[in-house]
This record gives sequence, structure tokens and C-alpha cells, in this order.
Amino acid sequence: MSESLLWYATRGAGIVSLVLLTGVVCLGILTSVRWQRRGWPRFLTAQLHQSISWLSLVFLGIHIVVAVVDPYTSLGLAAMVPFASGYRTIWLGLGAVALYLVLAIIGTSLVRGWLGHRAWRIVHWLTYAAWPIALIHGIGTGSDTSAIWAWVLNGACVIAVLAASAWRVGFADSTQTEISRALPALERD
Repeated sequence: MSESLLWYATRGAGIVSLVLLTGVVCLGILTSVRWQRRGWPRFLTAQLHQSISWLSLVFLGIHIVVAVVDPYTSLGLAAMVPFASGYRTIWLGLGAVALYLVLAIIGTSLVRGWLGHRAWRIVHWLTYAAWPIALIHGIGTGSDTSAIWAWVLNGACVIAVLAASAWRVGFADSTQTEISRALPALERD
């Protein structure tokens, strides 16, 4: 396999993984408030979140394996140890940290029934660290970071997550307001 093919495969798989991870984060935010699209069965949003999570993990695996075997950077298994590689140490290290956070999130999701909802939810909050760390890894180590299409793609990912988060906060505020309005009426009865 040629070095340029490996380079394109690494970049492509990393970019696809980031886009999918962005979708996972946005769907996770939506499922946290039990949002669902009209006409969809209740489980569909959660199932879509889970399916895209697995697909993101596949592309992340491809990204890592191809990067490790690519002779250009000579990363080797040091790529899997945070901040151990001599190649773009900080940026690659952040990628390894994001990887382990994602693995913790997925691993605890697999044993959620045994672990308990509270512990699972606490670990699942790591997503709010894993996603921006993965984004920063891509920006710092990506060879196309200065390209307009990369700025647009990264910006779209950031806007999507910020919009979903803002919607979530607004949803929580509106739910809290509805509860606050209902409490005095309940207290009178």
C-alpha cells in the first residue's frame, strides 16, 4: 500500500469519525431529554444514537490502525499512549486521551445494567470532554487544518454541538418553568 493512500485513509477515517462523533453527541443531547421526531417510534432516536456510536468507533479504529502502520510518521504503538509519540506530541496525545474517554463511555454503556444508571451517567458525562479533545486533536494534527473546507467542517461540528447544547439548556429551562408554574397550583389543592 502506498504511503499517500495510507495518508488519505488516515485523514479520511479521522474526519468521518469526527463527523459521526458530532452526530452521536448531538443525538445524545436530544435523547437526554427524551426528544423524538413525530411519527418515529420512541426507541428510534436512542437506537440511532447507538448505531452511529458504533459506526464512529469503526472509523476511529480505521483511523488509528492506519495511522499506526503508516511509515511516514512512524507512530507505532506510541500513538496509543498519551503524549508518548515524538510526532506532534501534544496533538497526538490529545487524540489518545479522546480515544480512552470514548472507550470508557462505550465500555460502561455495554455494562450499563450491571453498573447502574447513576454510575453510567457520570461516566457518560465524559462525552463533553472527549468530543472537544477529539476536535482539538484533529485541528492540531491535521494536515488540512488551514483549508477552507476544514474550517467549514470543524465550524459546522462546533455549531451543531453548541446548538444542541443550547437547545438542551433551553429545554431544561422551559421544563423547570412549567414545573415552577404547576407547583403553586398543586400546593393550593
